[in-house]
Amino acid sequence: MKPTLIKGGRIVDPSQGIDRVADLLIEDGRVSGIDDRISGPDGVDVIDAIGLIVSPGFVDLHCHLREPGLEYKETVATGTKAAAKGGFTTVCAMPNTIPTMDSRATVDYVLQKARTEGAVRVLPIGCVTKGSLGKELAEMGELAEAGCIGFSDDGNPVADPNIMRQALSYGSALGLPIINHCETPELFRGGAMNEGWVSNRLGIKGVPNSAEETMVSRDISLAEMVGGRIHIAHISAAGAVEAVRLAKERDVLVTCEVTPHHLTLTDEAVMGNAGDGSVYGALTSAAYDTTAKVNPPLRATADRQAMISALADGVIDFVATDHAPHSSVEKLTTFEEAAFGISVLETALGSMMSLVHAGQLPLTTMIEKLTSAPASFLGRTDIGTLKPGANADVTIIDPDAEWTVDADAFLSRGKNSPLHGATLKGAVVTTLVGGETAYTV
Repeated sequence: MKPTLIKGGRIVDPSQGIDRVADLLIEDGRVSGIDDRISGPDGVDVIDAIGLIVSPGFVDLHCHLREPGLEYKETVATGTKAAAKGGFTTVCAMPNTIPTMDSRATVDYVLQKARTEGAVRVLPIGCVTKGSLGKELAEMGELAEAGCIGFSDDGNPVADPNIMRQALSYGSALGLPIINHCETPELFRGGAMNEGWVSNRLGIKGVPNSAEETMVSRDISLAEMVGGRIHIAHISAAGAVEAVRLAKERDVLVTCEVTPHHLTLTDEAVMGNAGDGSVYGALTSAAYDTTAKVNPPLRATADRQAMISALADGVIDFVATDHAPHSSVEKLTTFEEAAFGISVLETALGSMMSLVHAGQLPLTTMIEKLTSAPASFLGRTDIGTLKPGANADVTIIDPDAEWTVDADAFLSRGKNSPLHGATLKGAVVTTLVGGETAYTV
């Protein structure tokens, strides 16, 4: 492998407190050093990064690659190519495949696919219960040995509190988190979007914030009781964030993530409106836009602002995409029948940069929440950082590049994005994984 020298970029590495213009040298797939001026060895490949931001590669803790069983939506190959285009160098694959990742055999299959076809690093998440049915715990020890970084039933919340209690206890013994989609089924049932004035106006059954808040509170209570690690996936409701805040003050082992869409969109996106207009302004879609149908649903403006504040002050630990690709058939239907989910990997950076450009989130905080924070959650010191010796996973960003989202041009098989036609400012120029180019414009 030839050495690579990235010259003259603004290196932003929150793991080291670095934010300065410098050169970065990569040798043998690892970061060799950062200095004001590096000449590099003979034959070095040089990347001119003047005017660009050089960041550790992004780490996504919540991604749906759909393989095996749902390859018409996404594959390991297409999903990881989309990840590389979005600046992500490590993605954690959710287990809602067919069959589910509740056995070593399925996990081994996904890891083998990632080794042979993946453009970026793939870390699997195993099921909490067999078949994600919520009835009986999966073989969590076997899944941990196979390489799973945590356990989740993904879109199926672990509704039985005794099952969750047992899962937290076993997860604690294994040193791994339980990742729950917090949603009380009885409060969610039949809902298709956020409960509020928009759902009333459109005549769509809504999902109240309490559907999320009640289960978050339950999981925090159980984690506090057994000493387990609970991670709240894609938090979206202001009350849920407040529950996490109070739990952290009591030293409960609770963490949470937020998606780019819950930070930048509201339920008004269903009507083709970005909400309060502070980020995107008007969108191009019409009312009943199924590409804006996601679970948990896009919430009200007050919830969106609460997510931004909680991310900035550290209550929310990091950003994860919840990349959920679907076929066009699953979205080109009535709103109630349409699938939940947004294809996010290729718009995540542009969405997050909109908050930076609007002065709502510091650049260094944004990069931290995409790099060192999720890496810390994983207990990894070789990713999410540009420290010497770490994997040379690097994302190079043009913060001022304006581009129009063309969902039809996504590398992902999922073209389902409410941002289709929107103008974003901030784009990935180059992504390196282990020193090798995974994506470049």
